[in-house]
Amino acid sequence: MSRYLDSSVLVSSLLPDDADFAACDAILAAGGHWTTPHALSETFATLTGGRLGVRVDAAIAAEMIRESVLPCVRFVEVSVEDVIAAQLNARELGVRGGAIYDYMHLVAARKGGVKCLNTLNVKDFRILRRDGDPLIERP
Repeated sequence: MSRYLDSSVLVSSLLPDDADFAACDAILAAGGHWTTPHALSETFATLTGGRLGVRVDAAIAAEMIRESVLPCVRFVEVSVEDVIAAQLNARELGVRGGAIYDYMHLVAARKGGVKCLNTLNVKDFRILRRDGDPLIERP
């Protein structure tokens, strides 16, 4: 099944001490799933920001992403037109503030034609999901 992996899955797949590491690592290692280049930036920000109780050096974080994530994913390119269309639909969908980042993952998953979006933030994504969108599931 084709899947889209959001940054929460990518982050957990890189941190062996994370409670969701095994499931996220297994999905990532299966390969052939989709994400966006922006998800790589979110992953880097989370790894280096310290919000999860661990702060990875920037050079090491970049290397982790390059070696462990890049070989396992394909990329959906979200165009400027896709972003503006999503922003124009935001009010109708109740998307405000930081929820736009989750919504853009859903837009990318829809554009990639995947059947399932994997995230550790299921609740946040299910609020945004509409008929015809990919299923939202934890790994």
